[in-house]
Amino acid sequence: MCRTTQGTKFRAILVIALLLVSVNLATAQSDRTRRVRFARGRTTTVIKDAVVRGTRDRYILRANRGQTLTVHITSLEDNAVFDIHRLGSNQTLAGAEETMDWTGELPRNGDYVIVVGGTRGNATYTLEVTIR
Repeated sequence: MCRTTQGTKFRAILVIALLLVSVNLATAQSDRTRRVRFARGRTTTVIKDAVVRGTRDRYILRANRGQTLTVHITSLEDNAVFDIHRLGSNQTLAGAEETMDWTGELPRNGDYVIVVGGTRGNATYTLEVTIR
């Protein structure tokens, strides 16, 4: 086999390998976790973001027993929903599973997690969180 043919085959294999790596990097998505922050003196915050199909955004919020938490989500694609549960538990709060609106009194002190995802495809969302 001549050197030109070997070089051409090597370049073709290299191009295919690079394409496979770039496709894997583009499709490798991961869930994100962030802490909810309120501006000084404010009880409401608005978060604008997006999730890719199959991933979730998690927002951790510290709250006290007896406080009222209100969460509302809207999305351009009308497909964003959220769950709310205590940190360390997978059991959602009553009525806070795959919903777009929730208000309730929190049962315990500690961290709560708001998990945002899309019901179909990607979801560009606005999440409003109020704690009182």
